[in-house]
Amino acid sequence: MIEIIDKRLRADRFRQRLATAMQDRAMTQAALARHIGVDRSTISQLLKDSGARLPNAQVVGECAAALGVSADWLLSLTDRPENTADILANALTVTKAPRALVDEQIFAWHKEAAGYKIRHVPAGLPDMLKIDEMLVWEYSAHLGRTTEQAINASRDRLDWMRSSPSDYEIALPRHELAAFARGEGYYTGLPEEIRTRQLAHFATLSAQLYPRMRLYLFDAHRLFSSPITVFGPLLAVLYLGRNYLAFRDTERVTSFTEHFDDLVRQADIPARQFADHVSALKTDG
Repeated sequence: MIEIIDKRLRADRFRQRLATAMQDRAMTQAALARHIGVDRSTISQLLKDSGARLPNAQVVGECAAALGVSADWLLSLTDRPENTADILANALTVTKAPRALVDEQIFAWHKEAAGYKIRHVPAGLPDMLKIDEMLVWEYSAHLGRTTEQAINASRDRLDWMRSSPSDYEIALPRHELAAFARGEGYYTGLPEEIRTRQLAHFATLSAQLYPRMRLYLFDAHRLFSSPITVFGPLLAVLYLGRNYLAFRDTERVTSFTEHFDDLVRQADIPARQFADHVSALKTDG
C-alpha cells in the first residue's frame, strides 16, 4: 500500500533521496546536470528548494536513470531504491547445483536463514540424516577429494545445520521411504545392512530432534511436490537438477510456503508418528 504523505514532506524526501543517491554514486551536481541535459543551477535548485513543488516527471525520470535508482523511490512511492530491472534480477536467480553432499551455496542459505523455520522437500532422502556408509554409496563418484575428507567436511556442515537455531520441517513422499526400505528404484544395489542401519538412524534422530525437527510423509497419489526449500520469509529455492531457481520476492516465497504447509496438513504420517513408522519398515535382502 502506498503511503499517503503531505506534499511538502514528499518534496523534502525527494531532495534528501536525490542527495543520497548522488553521494552514493559520487556524482556532482555538474555531472548530473550533464547526464540529464539541464543547467547545473537546475540541480542546485532541486536540492535546495524548500517549497512543496516537485520537478516534472521527465526530470525525475532522468535523474533516476542517471543515478541507477527508481523514480518511485525518489518520490517516496517505495522504500526500495533499485530500479525495476534490478528488483527483478535480485528476486529471481539461477545458481548451479553441484552434485555434492552439502554445497557451499546451500550452506550459505542455511546460515542466512538461521533462526527462521526451514521447510524442505528433498530430492530423495534428506542428506542431513544419512549415515556415512549411505553417503559414500550415494556420492562417492562426486566427492572430489578422498572419501574420508569429503565426509568429514560435509559432516561439519550437516552438524551445524542440525544444531542451528532454525526449526526444520521435512516432507517426503511416502513411497520414497518404502522404495528405500525395499532397495528398489534409485536404491537398487544398496546393501540391506546399510538400509537397515539407515532406517534405525532415521527413527532415532527423528525421535531425538523432535519437535525442533519434524518429518512428515505425504501420499504422492494425492499430492505432488518438486524438491524445494523455503528459508523462512527470506527465499524459496526450487531444485531443478543442475541448477537452483531461487526466489526472494515476498509473493513467491509465500506461495511456496503455502504449498509446503499443505503437504504437512495432508500428510499421511504426521511428525509424531514418523519414528514409529520408520521402525516398523522392513528391508528386503
